[in-house]
Amino acid sequence: MDNKFNATLVVMAAGMGSRFGGLKQVEPVGPNGEAILDFSVYDAKKAGFNKVVFIIKEAIEKEFKELVGKRIEKQIDVEYAFQETYKLPDGFACPKDREKPWGTAHAVWCAKDKVHTPFAVINADDYYGPDAFKKIYEHLKQQSKDYCMVGFRLVNTLTENGSVSRGVCTIENNKLLGVVERTKIIDCKYTEDGENWIELPADTVVSMNMWGFSTDIFSYIDRDLKEFLGEKINVPKSEFYLPSVVSKLITTGEKAVEVLIAEDKWYGVTYKEDKESVVAAIKEKINNGEYDNI
Repeated sequence: MDNKFNATLVVMAAGMGSRFGGLKQVEPVGPNGEAILDFSVYDAKKAGFNKVVFIIKEAIEKEFKELVGKRIEKQIDVEYAFQETYKLPDGFACPKDREKPWGTAHAVWCAKDKVHTPFAVINADDYYGPDAFKKIYEHLKQQSKDYCMVGFRLVNTLTENGSVSRGVCTIENNKLLGVVERTKIIDCKYTEDGENWIELPADTVVSMNMWGFSTDIFSYIDRDLKEFLGEKINVPKSEFYLPSVVSKLITTGEKAVEVLIAEDKWYGVTYKEDKESVVAAIKEKINNGEYDNI
């Protein structure tokens, strides 16, 4: 039956929050100690997803399961994948002095043995809202050969407490043509040099790392990961990003990516000072009945 379509939510929770200064994946923002990802899982389950795979580091497994996993396991099927620097394709050995994780595409690659259905990928510490999960689930359900990305309006993704980094999207006929990372955005303006500020329209669509894929993405990631490692395995801070894999597939014409636009406001704790506004927003949503029995 239609409503029995299986879809997996893959949550990237392995990165430590460098700007935030701690393990923000499990930072409580809800009234009963819920983290942002509790609300994402709630929205995803309501939309139709029936399994969650958390990508974490082995070092945080105990704390993560204690603070989040045990609670979520009561509501939905949960599995764990581990992103570690030593986990690489056959024939590659991680340099001994490598400390930095290999990036978001490597994180997804590390989950390949746990994901057997069409799936969405999200960041653990971003609040995307119910609309985003409904839209991505409906796209996955169509089993299109195209991938998808949920984009947000730039104005809905800003913080008052500092600059943000956003992937600014170029779109044509609802298809993604490219994503350009702007690493310093304040008030819908970005700078490349720290001096000259360039205005962006408030409704500019930006990527918040919410992607929808079929399982064939793993073979493309595997191919590109080997190429990346061949070139940059000894570059200490090199990272292999998910948007890079997607961009290459668009450029080569191997895949098209449909852009779904969520009109919800995004919330996240980029800086410690953001927490107060996130807690207030979540509280209001709960009071409005959006998260009954979370």
